[in-house]
Amino acid sequence: MSHSRFESIGAYLPSSILSTAELISRLKTPPSFDLERITGVKERRVRDTRPESREDSFTLAIKAAQDCLSRSRYAPDEVEVIISCSITRSNDGTRMYMEPSFASTIAKTLGAEQAITFDVSNACAGMLTGAYILDRMIRTGVVRNGMVVSGEAITPIAETAVNEISEKYDLQFASLSVGDSGCAVILDRAVDDADKIHYIELLTAAEHSHLCLGMPSDKSAGVALYTDNRKMHNEARFVLWPDAQGTFLEQQGSDFAAEQFDYIIHHQFGAAAVPYMNAVAAREFGAEMPPDLNVIEKYGNTSTTSHFIVLHDQLSEQNIEAGSKLLMVPAASGVVAGFLSTTISSLKV
Repeated sequence: MSHSRFESIGAYLPSSILSTAELISRLKTPPSFDLERITGVKERRVRDTRPESREDSFTLAIKAAQDCLSRSRYAPDEVEVIISCSITRSNDGTRMYMEPSFASTIAKTLGAEQAITFDVSNACAGMLTGAYILDRMIRTGVVRNGMVVSGEAITPIAETAVNEISEKYDLQFASLSVGDSGCAVILDRAVDDADKIHYIELLTAAEHSHLCLGMPSDKSAGVALYTDNRKMHNEARFVLWPDAQGTFLEQQGSDFAAEQFDYIIHHQFGAAAVPYMNAVAAREFGAEMPPDLNVIEKYGNTSTTSHFIVLHDQLSEQNIEAGSKLLMVPAASGVVAGFLSTTISSLKV
């Protein structure tokens, strides 16, 4: 089997910036805790809602895909598969689309009309799920390359939360940490160990699935996210990742320390929760955790795109040296956990 690699990456972030302080000022009932300190989110990007320049899930995805293609060796008509992974699927402003698939519409707009296209939906693990599927397609020879793309116009859940929160502690507080974005990566066959996805595995622990639910609001016509953070951010959930990766590595005759990761990228869900998660993992693995790369302070939780927004940002800042080995760890509603190991040398922004 051939390994895959990340061949190119692209991103798009709206120009409008909204601070947490400003968002909190709009609440009728402010929280009983310091939201900015707990989440680590100082600001986030918010889509343009003006009719003449409106941004939605589709436009965010297209701009990210075009950015990705601008530094790829592949022309649009050479891309063999496009997988769209967004939670939000707004087009033409606020309308939500299920059919035709977002991927097929993206492919047509890009000029990749011969590509295999399909959508996947796996909460905030969406792009890692797309990478998981595409990695397997490349390894087994089904395709030689493909794009995983997501456009997330997800701040409407924050707008709903602002309008509806009426308690000092509310299940919609997590909605105030999200930001809009688009991101895309192209994967193809690895040619050496310097650029390679070594492995990617995902798992779902359904016993926690009720703790984070996105759905129509039960109070208004808006969309809402209900998250029980007090139960979500605990050891029983955080141990899912080290248990799974520890078992995987043991079966490979390895362990976490032997992997020699240079950096770790977590889902961008909370500045207070991630150190606790790392502490649990260090105890379970019996090894120190590598430095954590994050952008939560300036972009917030961008849902499905979060790992790759971090990767794009840190590459653009030249904070990732060629030959670095990275570990990506998802944390998504469902509850989805897992791990992706990759070495990156030629990937540039």
